Formats: sequence, C-alpha cells, structure tokens
Amino acid sequence: MRHLISPLDFSVEELDELLRLANDIEKHPEKYAHACDGKILATCFYEPSTRTRLSFESAMLHLGGQVLGFSDAANSSASKGESVSDTIRVISEYADICAMRHPKEGAPLVASEKATIPVINAGDGGHQHPTQTLTDLLTIYSLKGRLDHLTIGLCGDLKFGRTVHSLIHALIRYPGIKFDLISPEELRIPSNLHDEVLVRGNIPFKEVVRLEDALPELDILYMTRVQRERFFNEEDYIRMKDFYILNKEKMELAPKDMLVLHPLPRVNEISVEVDDDPRAVYFKQARYGVYVRMALILTLLEVEV
Repeated sequence: MRHLISPLDFSVEELDELLRLANDIEKHPEKYAHACDGKILATCFYEPSTRTRLSFESAMLHLGGQVLGFSDAANSSASKGESVSDTIRVISEYADICAMRHPKEGAPLVASEKATIPVINAGDGGHQHPTQTLTDLLTIYSLKGRLDHLTIGLCGDLKFGRTVHSLIHALIRYPGIKFDLISPEELRIPSNLHDEVLVRGNIPFKEVVRLEDALPELDILYMTRVQRERFFNEEDYIRMKDFYILNKEKMELAPKDMLVLHPLPRVNEISVEVDDDPRAVYFKQARYGVYVRMALILTLLEVEV
C-alpha cells in the first residue's frame, strides 16, 4: 500500500509514468469510465476548498467510483475533539482511498501512519500540496512537451505558498531547470528551501522584486495569490495583496510561447483581460487536475486498465 504525502514520494520515472497515464485518460476517457466501479473515495477536508475537493470527486466519479466525506472541520467529529488518527482509522473502514486536506503541517502524514487505505495529501498548511504539483507538471508537460530545460518564474507569495514549495521540490529533479523567484522581501521563499534545496543543490536561481524584470526570459510564469488565511494580521495582508498584478501591458514583455499558470483561486493578481491571451492556461490547468487525480487514484489502488 502506498500513499502520496510529498511530491518526492514518486521517483522521476514513476512521475513520468503517471503523466503518461493521465495523457491517455485525456485522450481515451471511455476506456477508464468503469475502472473504479465499487470503489469509494473519502474526501476529508478540514479546510475549505473548491478546486481540489471537487476535482478529486470528479476524478473518482469519472472512474465509476463513489465519494463520501466532509468539506469543513466543523462538519466532522474534529469539532468534538476527535484526533486525525482516530478519524482515519474510522474512514479506513468506510472507504478504499482517502484525500485529506488539513491546516496543520504533517497531519496527512500522521493519517497515513494509522490508515489501512492509501492516503493522499490534498494540502497541509503552508507545507505541501503534491496533487497540485502533479497538476502543474501535467500542464507543463502537455503544453510544452517537456519538464526539463525550462526557466520558471514563481511570483507572489513564496513564503506561505505550499504550491510553490511543492513545485520547486518536484522540478529540481529535472535537468536544466532555472528559477526566477519574484516576490517582495517579506514573502520570499523560506530559508530552508533557499539554503538547503536551491543553494545546496546548486540549482540556478535569482530573486527578483519587479515582475517586469523577469518576464522577458521566462518559459513559465507561475502566479500565486497572497493568502489572507496565512497572515497573522489584516494590516500586513492589505499591504501585500496588490503587490503584483499581471495585466495585458505586462504580458507584452513576455515571450510569445510563455505559459501563465495559477493554482487558483485568483483574487486580483491576474487581470481578467489576460484570460483571453492564449498563453493564459490556468483554466486548462484545472481540467488537467482531474486527469492527473484520476491517474493517481488508479495508481494507488493498483487498478490496471
């Protein structure tokens, strides 16, 4: 039995196989329509979510399986003080696989140690978001045709953004990857990522404050929102939330084949006028999230089609 807690739980070879499976699902959905008949996915979301929870549920339903779960801690026995360990032991009796989101870092890992079914980390605090990373990798792989020799601009909240942290960990395993880290000083990537991952791994990167300075050289621009829920006070959030706004004027500085990704939800960091630019692929990215979660469910349940 396997779990997915970190994007590093799969080797590069296993990731490539997962992405190939997701591509095949996209091309031949009818082939997989009954692959999980009789299987049940539990979605245990202690934090609100739209895309991640619904994409997991959509993925399982497209595979012919069924879904149960809760969408907020207040709607679960956690509101009565039940531990994650006890919850997952109970869920293991009801379902075949579980996707868990939790505000506390490490909670899905704790769950995986007690579960008798595969556990998928659907986001834990500001730590990891591996299935968003799989979505990002599939989007890049499908639209660029490769995951190597790319210059990636990561823009916005690099301090608290778990999607950014997971994506860095995943991409540095491919050759020729360079990063432009675009953020205000207050929202730079954490020192452990900066020192222990990028510097120690000899990964080429530079830290940039102005988005305009980075745009001309990027293959991928990965925008993120400034997350109100990660700030300790409203004053700091208000000061930071409009620091970067990607608009039509800025897009004119970017290469014609650059892709704009965003894990969503968007607040105002990408102007709606950018949506019609063919380089804006964040809504396609959401669709790829269903395909890659279908592939992941099949892989963890060891279902062969």
